[in-house]
Amino acid sequence: MLRFLATRVALLLLGLLVAAVLIFAVLRVLPGDVAQVVGGTQASAAQVARIRSELGLDRPVVLQFLDWIGGVARLDLGRSLVTGSPVAAELGQKLEVTLPLAGLSLLFGLGLGLPLGVLSAVLHRRAGGFLIAAAAQLLAAVPVVFAGVLLILLLGSWLHLLPVQGFPLDGWRQPGRAFASLILPALTIGVVEGAVVLRFTRSATLEALGQDHVRAAAARGMTLNRALVVHGLPGVLLSVVSVIGLEIAALLVGAVVVEQLFQLPGVGRMLVADVGNRDLVKVQSELLVLTGLILVVGAVVDVVHRLVDPREREAA
Repeated sequence: MLRFLATRVALLLLGLLVAAVLIFAVLRVLPGDVAQVVGGTQASAAQVARIRSELGLDRPVVLQFLDWIGGVARLDLGRSLVTGSPVAAELGQKLEVTLPLAGLSLLFGLGLGLPLGVLSAVLHRRAGGFLIAAAAQLLAAVPVVFAGVLLILLLGSWLHLLPVQGFPLDGWRQPGRAFASLILPALTIGVVEGAVVLRFTRSATLEALGQDHVRAAAARGMTLNRALVVHGLPGVLLSVVSVIGLEIAALLVGAVVVEQLFQLPGVGRMLVADVGNRDLVKVQSELLVLTGLILVVGAVVDVVHRLVDPREREAA
């Protein structure tokens, strides 16, 4: 197990390094000049050149990368090229919105997808199972923006059950208002991602229903549903654990869109603004942190899968 953990940590660090190189290289290809943004439209060529020199943008690209990645290794994400403020402090504030949003979205997605996926598989020969599966196919294809607009109209504008935009200025110092402002955005992401979980759970449950040990338990007098719960669902849950890592990535991508729609001051909204300002240091640090979160979740899922799945331990 220790060897597996060491290998997984090494792969995680290697993945972060490769991601850092790619992010840094891609951002340097984008059009635009942050020095021009800082100087304004009336800045002369000499002024823009001076700003580039002050910001260190005229240094060799390799040295810029080494300075940035060295700071990241020391947990220093640098300073904004536009405002001069520390990136880590601002990013930490934005993550206070984005991480709870992603976590709540995951809870909604699993809460909808797991039970309905099992129910759809159990009723797969009946009209109810077909309707659930068809609804999941439809919801999985719905864009997050469209789902958000529909929920805003239904639960916000028509029924007035939930706030549709904004976040308290005091943040989590007003926990009730802060939590309420995240319910509708999280439900927007959770419904779409829950449809994906539902389809995956349905397939895994149908496979479990056809396994020999489940059929044998039913043949010994246990009802098929009880045999599924006792002998089949543990394997289904192990399969679902594997897909959670992929869903986390989708949740973070969906958060970028949803934060714009619901005017939430999270990482996604900040990232869009920083890309527009060509604030390279902030953008590359934000992308690396998001990538790191996805890689860490994937590593944790792999470790949990190895710990709870006896088949993988025996194979190892």
